[in-house]
Parts: sequence; C-alpha cells; structure tokens
Amino acid sequence: MKYLVTGATGQLGSKVVEALLTSVPAEQVAVSVRNPAKAEGLRARGVDVRQADFDDPSSLDQAFAGVDRLLIISADGDNETRIRQHKNAVEAAARAKVGFIAYTSLANAANSHLQLAPPHQAAEKAILDTGIPYTILRNNWYLENELSTIQAVQAGAPWVTSAGEGRVGWALRQDYADAAAAVLTGSGHENMIYELSGKLLSQEELAAAVGAVLGKEVKVQQVDDAAYADIMKGAGVPEFIIPMLVGIQQGIRDGELAVESQDFEKVLGRPATPLHTALEQLINR
Repeated sequence: MKYLVTGATGQLGSKVVEALLTSVPAEQVAVSVRNPAKAEGLRARGVDVRQADFDDPSSLDQAFAGVDRLLIISADGDNETRIRQHKNAVEAAARAKVGFIAYTSLANAANSHLQLAPPHQAAEKAILDTGIPYTILRNNWYLENELSTIQAVQAGAPWVTSAGEGRVGWALRQDYADAAAAVLTGSGHENMIYELSGKLLSQEELAAAVGAVLGKEVKVQQVDDAAYADIMKGAGVPEFIIPMLVGIQQGIRDGELAVESQDFEKVLGRPATPLHTALEQLINR
C-alpha cells in the first residue's frame, strides 16, 4: 500500500505526515512537494519524497504514479489559481488510477457563500466526477487562525470582531491532521463527506476561554465591517488581505461556519481537543 500526501511541508500537511508515520511504515508513505529540499528530513526517515507542482501536470503524473491512497491538501493562492491547481491534481490522480482520494475542503462547502468556497466546490465536483472512491474532509476553522488576535489580547488589546453572534467550530490543526491520517489509512470512509467541527462557539465565548487560560478578563469589541477593516489596517495587516478577513467576519456573522457535527468522533473515535486544552497548547507552545 502506498499513501501520498500533497503539500507535505505545509502547516497541515506536515502534521498529517507525522500522524501517518505513527501507524504506517515510512516506506509506504510518499509526499509531493514543490521544493524537495524542504523535505530532506522526511527523506532521511525513509519517506518517498517526490517533486510536483500543481501547475505542472506532468510532474503530478510522476508524483502520483503507483499511489494507492492519495490526500490532496487544498492549495494556496487566489481563487482562480486554486481552482486550476485543484483540477490539475484531480485529473492527474485519475490518470494515475489512484484507488482513493481524500481532500481537505471547507465547512459546508457545497452551500457556502464564503469567498474561499469556490475552489473547494470545484475540487469536490472534480473528485466526484472521476468516479474514484473518495472522502471529503470539510474542515471548519483552525484555532491557529486566531493566534494573531490572541497575541494582540496578550499585549493588552481588546478582542476585535465584526462577526456578531456568529458561531464557529474551531479545532486545532492537529485534530484535522489526525482525521486526515485516519481516513487515509482506515476503512469504511469511502464516498463519505465529513463535516469536521469543534464545539460551536461565538466570539465572546472564545474570548472568555482565552481569558480563562491567560488568567485575565478579555474585553470583546464588536464593530462594524468598516471599522474592523480600519483596525486591521492600523494593526499592519497588508491591505490586499483585509477584504478577505472582512469577508470571513461577514461569513461567520451569517452562520457560514455554524456547522454542528459529531464527525470527529466518527473518524477519530473522540471529539476535537477540548477548547481549554487546545488554547493552553496554542498559547504556551
């Protein structure tokens, strides 16, 4: 059995590979990376390191050759780039006749109006169109995404949001990685769509949990989208990123990430890491 993880030097992919290596011999694990030099540590441990670029279909053909079970980790970039790259990866998987595809998607992707949704919608459709057995991992929101806000709070700033009472299913990146590894190596996951979500919480509830870990009261400052954009700009966030951040706040406010699910238990046999424990890991690492 040969397992392959794309984007294996990235923040999620690296954790998936480490999770795989706890249960699968290194010689059964392959990774595709744009820059193999960044994966020399994996090669030294016996992992099959393959060079591939999602914009180079021939490199994907070589990387996916002989692969039985494939995890495609969604690419970075603007929507047009991601749609093209995901399509290239799925088509290469079909040409290579891989036996199974898992893909890291977005919460409620099929019906999502988030700016981030179209590449995931296109990828999910492309995978289903291949007829290859699949698992779609619809990851909710990484708790690590809030690290800059937590650091601002530690420095004395309020918790700033324009998301209102919108709720999010935050979980650690490690939980999502463990789920991906479990699906890749496990059985009974074929042709399933999993909504992977932690306990749904509002911004106020998350801020209170952060305060409990920090041992201080965290004031939540609810603002409108324009004020949120101004605050982000004042904090030094690059201007081209701000519309995306505002869009995420809008999406949360509109309930786009309020997906209640016990699918972590189905995949891992346990829920996502409890919030207090997860925040302690994040803040004290």
